[in-house]
Amino acid sequence: MRYLASFAGGVAAFFVASAVAHAGDPKFSYGKYEDKKEVEWKASASAGLLLATGNANQLSFTGAAMASRNDGKNRLQLDIGGAYARATTLTFEDTNKDTFIGQGEIGRQTNTSTALWNAKLRYDRFFSANNLGYLTGFAWGNEPAGKRVVAGAQAGYSRQLVKTDMHLLVAELGYDFSYEKTLSGTETNFYIHSLRLFVGYTLSVSKDTNFLFDIEYLGNMNRFDGPYGATVDPFEDSRVLGRAALTTRIWKKLSFRLAFQARFDHVPAPLSPIGDAKFAPGYFPRSETLDTLTDASLVVTFL
Repeated sequence: MRYLASFAGGVAAFFVASAVAHAGDPKFSYGKYEDKKEVEWKASASAGLLLATGNANQLSFTGAAMASRNDGKNRLQLDIGGAYARATTLTFEDTNKDTFIGQGEIGRQTNTSTALWNAKLRYDRFFSANNLGYLTGFAWGNEPAGKRVVAGAQAGYSRQLVKTDMHLLVAELGYDFSYEKTLSGTETNFYIHSLRLFVGYTLSVSKDTNFLFDIEYLGNMNRFDGPYGATVDPFEDSRVLGRAALTTRIWKKLSFRLAFQARFDHVPAPLSPIGDAKFAPGYFPRSETLDTLTDASLVVTFL
């Protein structure tokens, strides 16, 4: 799966999150083997909105939700999220060619700068305290980055290398299959079989504060015709996703989270067409290879 993220818009004006019965503290954590007397359910959701009108015209929206079930040996988790941003900017057309801005030469243009969504369902089977197998299904899209939809599945082995009250280190090895439908004037489909490597680390400073860092690598194992006409050789299409996040409780059921992620794609998709205009035949401008996303949110939890 080739990830994408071109983040635009402003920081959302408000973030609201909630959790249903049996929800725990809002923090990042990896699944671990536990002997549970009863099934544990968790759920949370968040949303943010920024709307400006008048001289500045902008609409930004973010949302996410999570739900999980864990009986100690089997864990199922669903994550969904999305972001949308649309802005209107001033334009100038020098109709009389006098190099000055005159009456009737100012216009407005509205463009979508962010339109991304994602959904992931992961199943973990705990074989022992330190070993588990996982199976994941996912789908996501990001049209400004040239991706209409990316969907696929992952399977593999996960090993808990270090587990103390303060430190948790996890490594995963597996297989990833991705189907990609891109936007480049004419839609193109790709089928990519990849090796997946993952390392994740969580530092629990206290029961109220923890820090997470993880990195995922995907390298294509098959050869395929790339989006620019040239053949993509094995492991040429390298994709890397790195994340860092700090979560801390502010007061009772109120927590603050600051997260950052960077996504690298060595063979990015072509840019999607701009508005109603189309690219010239044979011209496929590339998307950026590196995208970053920063997110700050307040989380409220309810038992």
